[in-house]
Amino acid sequence: MKAIQITVDDELLERLDSDPEVKELGRSAVFRRAVDAYLRQRRKKQIADAYRRGYAKSPGLGPEWSGWADEGVWPDE
Repeated sequence: MKAIQITVDDELLERLDSDPEVKELGRSAVFRRAVDAYLRQRRKKQIADAYRRGYAKSPGLGPEWSGWADEGVWPDE
């Protein structure tokens, strides 16, 4: 691991230090977990945005799939 330096405002640091999980695990562990969660969330958003952009270019499944919905048969209840 590599040590880094960050700047945190006093009020946020006070709130952080009063958290029981921070007291138990330490600031570094909580920051690592928070950064990991942030990066995972950001990656999911990037993937979702890429899908939206890709499928927005040509709505539907394409001509090879036209009419397939009429072929389906739903069971009677």
